[in-house]
Amino acid sequence: MINRRKFIRASAFTGFASLFTKGAWSMDETGTVKGKPVVISTWDAGIRANNAAWEILGNGGRALDAVEKGVMQTESEQNCCVGLGANPDRDGFVTLDACIMDEFSNCGSVAFLERIKHPIAVARRVMEKTPHVMLVGSGAQQFAVAEGFPLEEQKLSPNAQKNYENWLKTSEYKPPAINVENLPVVQKGKQGHGPFAPYKLANGEWNHDTIGMVAMDTNGNFSGSCTTSGAGFKMRGRLGDSPVIGAGLFVDNEVGACTATGQGEDVIRVAGSHSVVELMRQGLSPEVACKKIIERIVKIKGAKAKEIQVAFLAVNKKGQVGAYSIHKGFEYAIRTNEMEKMVKAKSIMD
Repeated sequence: MINRRKFIRASAFTGFASLFTKGAWSMDETGTVKGKPVVISTWDAGIRANNAAWEILGNGGRALDAVEKGVMQTESEQNCCVGLGANPDRDGFVTLDACIMDEFSNCGSVAFLERIKHPIAVARRVMEKTPHVMLVGSGAQQFAVAEGFPLEEQKLSPNAQKNYENWLKTSEYKPPAINVENLPVVQKGKQGHGPFAPYKLANGEWNHDTIGMVAMDTNGNFSGSCTTSGAGFKMRGRLGDSPVIGAGLFVDNEVGACTATGQGEDVIRVAGSHSVVELMRQGLSPEVACKKIIERIVKIKGAKAKEIQVAFLAVNKKGQVGAYSIHKGFEYAIRTNEMEKMVKAKSIMD
């Protein structure tokens, strides 16, 4: 006759096992969830990017294809900080950076790329068609044109032109202002506005600097992408973390994936995304791993940490998602079979 303790233990095991038998998903011997895709991306633009990615993930497609298509959506929008509609460098030119990484540790990157609409697609071509990881500047553009990407007109968007003219009045370069929470949302439907956009700057402008996306597909495989125009009014030739594998993005199919947003120089200092993944390898949850690296940056920066924003966003092989930032104001978009929403990340300050 079974005793009460054994009955409770057996019931608990049956309940746990039912998680993997009632639905079309399972967990393999490494603890990797299969059959439950998830995509996460930085900032409110991530809602639209995730929707584009879900056209692939939701139909059982590969995470690599999803993260490329997802951020291409953002590159196509007239956004202040991603794509050809973004703010220029201090010389008036828009330069773009992007990287991509798949489940086999293949990776590709482009940086200081001009007049190409979809740098993320060029980064994938670098990964798949060259022996290199990164191409920059005129070499990256030459490769893109050879691969059939058209050269776009070199002309600032109306918003970027206005922002540039305002900047020229002082020509002062400083870290991007930190997004502020819960200011009024106006003009629903404009870029950065609407029900998924609770953050903006004190002057009413939006300042989301990058879109980073990581995803796990139905086979439990990871990929990630990251694309940006970099800091507005930067010195010509400046690169941040977004095109740097291990800084702005890192994928390890045995562990998970991470992407970063914020002050790129300080993400590079700690090999941010790689460091988060390595902490997840040691058993930390995505949120705790992100928090540890944020704490490391704050320690390095000291009092100057008050002047910058950095955030990390990660997912592990169990499908757990987590994020952390220096200041309050970072949010991310998540989509699974069960939900689609924005999530406010925890922060060290504020």
